[in-house]
Amino acid sequence: MATSKSIEFEITPEVRNEIIKIIDERIREAHVTKEDFSELKGIVKDLAVKVGELAEAQKRTEQRVEELAEAQKRTENRLDSLTGKVEELAEAQKRTEQKVIELAEAQKRTEKEVRNLAIGLNKTRENLGGLSRSFSYAFENEAFRMLPKVLEKYGYTIKEKFVRAEIGGREINFFGKATKNGKEVYIVGESKVRLDNPKKREDPFKKLEKKIEAVKKEYGEVEIIGLLVTHFATKGFLEKAKEKGIIVVQSYEW
Repeated sequence: MATSKSIEFEITPEVRNEIIKIIDERIREAHVTKEDFSELKGIVKDLAVKVGELAEAQKRTEQRVEELAEAQKRTENRLDSLTGKVEELAEAQKRTEQKVIELAEAQKRTEKEVRNLAIGLNKTRENLGGLSRSFSYAFENEAFRMLPKVLEKYGYTIKEKFVRAEIGGREINFFGKATKNGKEVYIVGESKVRLDNPKKREDPFKKLEKKIEAVKKEYGEVEIIGLLVTHFATKGFLEKAKEKGIIVVQSYEW
């Protein structure tokens, strides 16, 4: 029976060196891979941090966008409100303009009415003036008939009937000659519906004095009796007339 025989493998120095070289090469390769992996992990970690920051930034951006959207809504609401206000103001302006037009038309109508009233008033004044003159002449015509008899009570006898006359450019309502105690006198009279406290512009005394002066210039220094004929004279006026030597005849006396 044959016996087994062990085989011995001897590692030579050259082989050992080659093995060591291969092993070192593998170790170096393995070492480089670990460093790269560690670096990759660091990069991945940094990327994770950046991604987190980007996510937070995105959230903030989205929140800001939502805030801007809300602000936009509020702005649009305010714009809608302002638009409504502008429309209301425009309508109010239209109403105001319409009111102004209506007022202008009313003003025109008022002015027309005022003109018509003014015309009517002038006509009324003319009519009243005509009535006043007519009444005055009627009153004077009645006085012409009644004065001679009334003046007899004062001692005057009328020689010639009373007339209206223009003397020295002034209208004399009553002008006539009379005698008293055998002496001739001229009577110069004025008529007025009512005689009371005289006013500067319508002082019957001054008016009568001017007419008496006109007669004196025309007839010389003759004796003139002033006469005022009226429907009514106040006591105060009668007293002043008496002081001035002027005869006042009221219509009730005839």
